[in-house]
Amino acid sequence: MNELTEKDRQLLIKKGISEEILEAQIAQFKQGIPPIQLYKAAVIDDGIIPLSKEEAAKYAAIYQKRKRGNTILKFVPASGAATRMFKALFAFRDDFEPDRESFIAYVNRTGNKEVKTFFEGLERFAFYPILKAAIDKNHPDFSSLNEDIQKHIIVNTLLNEEGLGYGNMPKGLLPFHKHSEKIATPFEEHFREAVLYASDEEEAHLHFTITEQHTEAFYKELNHIKPILEERYNITFDVTFSYQKPSTDTISVTEDNEFFRDEEGNLVFRPAGHGALLSNLNDIDADIIFIKNIDNVVVKKYTDETVFYKEALAGKLCEVQDEVFKILHRIDNDKIKKKEIKHILDFLKEINISVPDYLYKFRRQYAMEFIKEQLNRPIRVCGMVKNEGEPGGGPFWVKDGENYSLQIIESAQVNMADAKQKEIFQQSTHFNPVDLVCGTKNYKGEKFDLQQYVDPNQAFITSKTFMGRPLKALELPGLWNGSMAHWITLFVEVPIITFNPVKVVNDLLKKTHQG
Repeated sequence: MNELTEKDRQLLIKKGISEEILEAQIAQFKQGIPPIQLYKAAVIDDGIIPLSKEEAAKYAAIYQKRKRGNTILKFVPASGAATRMFKALFAFRDDFEPDRESFIAYVNRTGNKEVKTFFEGLERFAFYPILKAAIDKNHPDFSSLNEDIQKHIIVNTLLNEEGLGYGNMPKGLLPFHKHSEKIATPFEEHFREAVLYASDEEEAHLHFTITEQHTEAFYKELNHIKPILEERYNITFDVTFSYQKPSTDTISVTEDNEFFRDEEGNLVFRPAGHGALLSNLNDIDADIIFIKNIDNVVVKKYTDETVFYKEALAGKLCEVQDEVFKILHRIDNDKIKKKEIKHILDFLKEINISVPDYLYKFRRQYAMEFIKEQLNRPIRVCGMVKNEGEPGGGPFWVKDGENYSLQIIESAQVNMADAKQKEIFQQSTHFNPVDLVCGTKNYKGEKFDLQQYVDPNQAFITSKTFMGRPLKALELPGLWNGSMAHWITLFVEVPIITFNPVKVVNDLLKKTHQG
């Protein structure tokens, strides 16, 4: 039975979770999450705006003019650990025994080609000089050992705590790039990017969401690089950090939807995925917010095009925001004439808001109420790149009752057993590289409460284990998925060169990560 004890209630109070929220989560487990109803894939000129170089330059110029006098902030989800990045190397470390088989025999037996690629490119990694120094210090006889034993020492030194400990470090603090003799982490690269497109040329604001256990490591790196970068770029960096809040954790249940308890009878809560970061974003006070993942950075020579398209996305946001704010101010001042309503409703369609045909025949008062309700929302402009096989959410038109809206949808949200839905999903031509520019203030300059624009039906129920026992977990609607479902949404095509994530260590061997 899902009955709370006094100990449970004290835990809820400590975490900042109300009993009503807990009951709503249990109800979601029992009812299940209905699959998204895809209407059609968003494609070029039907949900995705193509940009010529000239149009992109026009929008970049709009942003450059507009950013003076506005607070601009770069919001970077940076809590990811590097563990998955080194998955193939962990497998090699745990399974390869150099005294029993050769490296080639191991690769043939396991099919672990990634570890072969890693060793072939070893000296090209930015961290190679650091790794070599650690090996020279701890293994003075290294050069006299056979190659298979050397390989085992290299991986152990890279991953294990008694070596460099990269396997348990936050991804944001790993050496990603080498600029001449200077080694840079992705954390530092975001500062350089912020100077170029997310600053007013005097100050740059950056906010990183991190895990609490890595706070000291991030501050240590910050204190090291901040004075150097401020002198180099003649700019002040305002840097803040936050953690996923305990109040965003979700309850775990058994396969029968009863409270899942640990060996001591305590309720088990779990972090609720990146959708939990909506609460962090909601705390941000800025006029224009860029959102980009910690690992999506490039070396200097590939920066110009990335910056150009970031500014173009921001310029598109500014253009739409200006028109939206103008209309809302005119509604407040009763300046909208009846003959203008058709033009305004057509504008709503242009920015992907579903407008029923009967609205054109409504009395002016009712049309004004509809227009204000639809326009007085947060706005996001999302970069979309052509899908070349990378995993990630795709852009779709989604049916919600009688209305349609643009959404970023993951495959897990779609009923792939439905042949029609599967066909629509497979027709997607683009995907979202977590490249967003957001306006989270209204036409009066007041912050929106972003929690009011979430679609709770875009949560996820997943199967996990705890101490070997199966459980069901609930992930909140993803930050750029269901958490922004009721925002004004525009999708803009950007080149694939602007998307350079590092999901596995060998991604660092790609040209955009090589100096």
